[in-house]
Amino acid sequence: MADDQKLQYITPETKAKLEAELQALIDHRPAVAAEINERREEGDLKENAGYDAAREVQDQEEARIKQISELLANSTTERTGIVDGVAYVGSVVHVYYNGDKNDRETFLIGTRAAASDNKDLETYSEQSPLGAAILGAKEGETREYTAPSGNTITVTVESAAPYDSEKAATPRTT
Repeated sequence: MADDQKLQYITPETKAKLEAELQALIDHRPAVAAEINERREEGDLKENAGYDAAREVQDQEEARIKQISELLANSTTERTGIVDGVAYVGSVVHVYYNGDKNDRETFLIGTRAAASDNKDLETYSEQSPLGAAILGAKEGETREYTAPSGNTITVTVESAAPYDSEKAATPRTT
């Protein structure tokens, strides 16, 4: 297992979803193997489109199994070190832009793999310009970053709290 510094945060919902997908792919292996064997018995493998298609499915599914397995092995749902009031990976952050308190946004800091099932909650990577700018910022702190368009944008952290699926997209009232 990777050391704690290299683990990436994923939400509990995402972990469950990935584990279910992994199990479904593993359970599907015998069916794919049977399809390959059935197509192999049709004869010449050089001109057997059914065999080629079955092998392609097997390759894709095995690649996905490997991807999910690595992601699960290198991720955590633990939020050790994440505290209220500071923007960290695994935090839901409420911000406003360029001093305009009406231009607000709420998002989770993390990778796309960390994304929650909450359709109202966007996920920004800690390596994105916005994510990198606010990482470690405390409530009330304003930071600047350069958007992909080249514009300099100021962002103020209104609140930051560890991800909680029950209240993730609900902004704090002040």
